[in-house]
Amino acid sequence: MRSDRIKFLAFALVVLLLPLPLSGGYLTNVLIFVGINGVLALGLNLLLGYAGQISLGQAAFFGLGAYGSGVLTTQFGFNPWVAMVVVALCVALFAFALGFPVLRLKGHYLAMATLGVGVIANIAFNETVDLTGGPSGLSGIPNLAIGTLTFDSDLKNYYLVWCFALGMILLSLNLVNSRFGRALRAIHDSEVAARVMGVNARLMKVQVFTLSAVMSAIMGSLYCHVMTFISPTSFGFSFSVEILTMVVIGGLGSVYGSILGALLLTLLPEMLRTFQDYDIIVYGLLLVTMTIYMPGGLVEGIPALFRLIMPTKKGSEVGNA
Repeated sequence: MRSDRIKFLAFALVVLLLPLPLSGGYLTNVLIFVGINGVLALGLNLLLGYAGQISLGQAAFFGLGAYGSGVLTTQFGFNPWVAMVVVALCVALFAFALGFPVLRLKGHYLAMATLGVGVIANIAFNETVDLTGGPSGLSGIPNLAIGTLTFDSDLKNYYLVWCFALGMILLSLNLVNSRFGRALRAIHDSEVAARVMGVNARLMKVQVFTLSAVMSAIMGSLYCHVMTFISPTSFGFSFSVEILTMVVIGGLGSVYGSILGALLLTLLPEMLRTFQDYDIIVYGLLLVTMTIYMPGGLVEGIPALFRLIMPTKKGSEVGNA
């Protein structure tokens, strides 16, 4: 636990100092999305990497958070912070109610059911034109503010988003090292064995599904207040696949692996602009390649690569002998 705290403090220090040499430029804006995507990947990793339950509808909860906050603030005059809390509670209730029937399913059937939720949500974002603006999107969303401090620049939004992200990373670290986290890993390894040991597998799966949905909804609320404009294309099936790719590439069952995967795949589109609409194919190829050559993800693959390139001193001494 002490090493976990040191790692977290070192990571937090890097996050806090990182934008200083960038002076609020374009890279600061990209790092804001790394924070948002990192928490989305982390939420899915708790569900998939620790509990072994796949979801292809993560973008739906992200969209519900964004549209919920956007509609409440622009059309009903809610304070953005109040709207964020209200939306998070509503998404929690929705996910908790949805989790009981959906999480009875397993494997491909569970993936298809969550995919269906994502498709229905995206259709709702497009068709409820009076509320959401339909395909044209919803504009005029206010920035978040605390007193006279308004989060209206890249640098301010960077610290806002990463404060939430660091809080959720710390929460996740405590969760996976707790009794609850050990029970999730037991469910992942063998649900039947976990039940025999007295774990209420069904309730715990629903709880982690709800937590994952709430984390996505909060990031959705932040996203809409940072961007001040949202449209349904940001919450489609392809984005759910992208989040899943971040989790697999970063490392299943790893908190920091989620952030690493988000960092790579948020920066990658900047390098894949020449592929245009085919970027999803590149993501797929990357997923296949990583699965074959780095099954543990970047969080295990990078240290293994370093060990391969730079043999240890002990190994060199043995070789020389």
